Amino acid sequence: MLDAIRKNGVTLALFAAVTTGLTAVINSVTKPTIDHQTTLQQKSLLDQVVPPTLYTNALQQECYLVSDPTLGKGTHRLYLARKEDKPVAVAIETTAPDGYSGAIRMIVGADFSGKVLGVRVVEHHETPGLGDKIELRISNWIESFSGVRLSGKDDQHFAVKKDGGDFDQFTGATITPRAVVNATKRATLYVETLPGQLSSLPTCGDSNE
Repeated sequence: MLDAIRKNGVTLALFAAVTTGLTAVINSVTKPTIDHQTTLQQKSLLDQVVPPTLYTNALQQECYLVSDPTLGKGTHRLYLARKEDKPVAVAIETTAPDGYSGAIRMIVGADFSGKVLGVRVVEHHETPGLGDKIELRISNWIESFSGVRLSGKDDQHFAVKKDGGDFDQFTGATITPRAVVNATKRATLYVETLPGQLSSLPTCGDSNE
């Protein structure tokens, strides 16, 4: 009995070692491809909110960390766009905490004068068929931000129509678009305050994540 148990234990140990080794090999082989695809997807997303014609630097490599209550809890990434070494715009992560079904993670592109360049929703849990129209693959509503200029925090036009603004709400769903509009407004106002802070921001390489 003890010999059988010992033999089975050795077999299991060998199986575990082989499996672990194969997993390590597969990871080492596929990791470069996965990393490359992730980089391409990130670049595509950034280019949707900050048009490539506006900058000449490697946007993904100019990553900084910011923390501000107006952007939501925690630390957010900021990507700085430069034209001939002059800062011209940013793509910044932000969160709308007041979606109908919870927080909505977004990325907002804006210049330093209050102009929104683009907005995309990165993650949400809104109701299918209603709130999910904030996704570009569902509708083009999110593109209505592109090129809109925000005239200060009291700009009444930067709101959904139900609140007296210019942005459409969805039939049967106002909470979701209102949350996205307000989060975009807060992020754009924050971007206007950035020029004096850029030189002191920590880089993403300083993060422990």
